Amino acid sequence: MDLEHLFNGSALNAVDAKGRLSVPAFIRGVIERRSDAKAVVIGAHEVDPCLTAYDRGYGRYLQNEIERRRLIEEEQGGTSQAHFARARRTFGIVEDVPYDTSGRIILPPMMRRKGKIEDLALFVGVGGTFEIWNPHVALESGDEGLRDLAAYRLEERGIAP
Repeated sequence: MDLEHLFNGSALNAVDAKGRLSVPAFIRGVIERRSDAKAVVIGAHEVDPCLTAYDRGYGRYLQNEIERRRLIEEEQGGTSQAHFARARRTFGIVEDVPYDTSGRIILPPMMRRKGKIEDLALFVGVGGTFEIWNPHVALESGDEGLRDLAAYRLEERGIAP
């Protein structure tokens, strides 16, 4: 996988009652450089209370990473239970979501619930992927930088953190 184009930046966007929201331009630009498909794959984050997302082509990289981790765990005498849970989370508990010409998606209800997304979505680039947070959940994160980012983006909108 060519990871020449990485997700860098952040944005806070509104989510309407039907789950519609705009994917920020910094994310759409990377997706469109990596793939012809105007779509994002969204799933639950492995450890944090947010969503993780990426372009369709990134799945090949994830498969290689899952296999690499399986081999390491196997060498260390681990069981395959963690491997299968990781594979299900990565490929089974995800939604492929196309966006329209204006960059709008409809966040699927299951993903919205998993990410605790309400009326705002904080997009955070993390290199090969990006995260989608409820900014109020991000304010409670153990990551000081993420807390500061969420507070800044909320204040920028005139919303008290």
